[in-house]
Amino acid sequence: MKPTVAIIMGSNSDLPVMQQAADILTKFGVNYHLTVVSAHRTPDRMRTFALNAKNEGFKVIIAGAGGAAHLPGMVAAYTTLPVIGVPVKSSNSIDGWDSILSILQMPNGVPVATVALNAAKNAGILAAQILATYDETLATTLASYKAEMENDVLKMAEGMG
Repeated sequence: MKPTVAIIMGSNSDLPVMQQAADILTKFGVNYHLTVVSAHRTPDRMRTFALNAKNEGFKVIIAGAGGAAHLPGMVAAYTTLPVIGVPVKSSNSIDGWDSILSILQMPNGVPVATVALNAAKNAGILAAQILATYDETLATTLASYKAEMENDVLKMAEGMG
């Protein structure tokens, strides 16, 4: 099966964070494609990727970036697909705030859904929820996942006395 989610990042140094999105999508049975696409170092690759993403069969793009974090917004400028931005706290980051604000403060007309700093797992869950709007099997899987979380919290509460 062709992947329906693209997980892209500005550098392979972002992989430890972005792997969380891949892992949760694997848990949900969602096929994905994982690659490096730098907005600054490979702008032509980024533009081509974004322009062709829909034709390649992708339904959602998860884009992680640190520092200036232009990748999610620039990809969103070239596609009509939903883009989920993951701000990554990188080695040149200002405690991650530069990445958060770069992704969060998009101008009207070019939206990027933004998750918390280093929260690629949430980006994967959100991508699955978007896909589940037209996939009942995936919707059931997500409902089971949320029920598991609820049970885990109830068990913790019982253990506290």
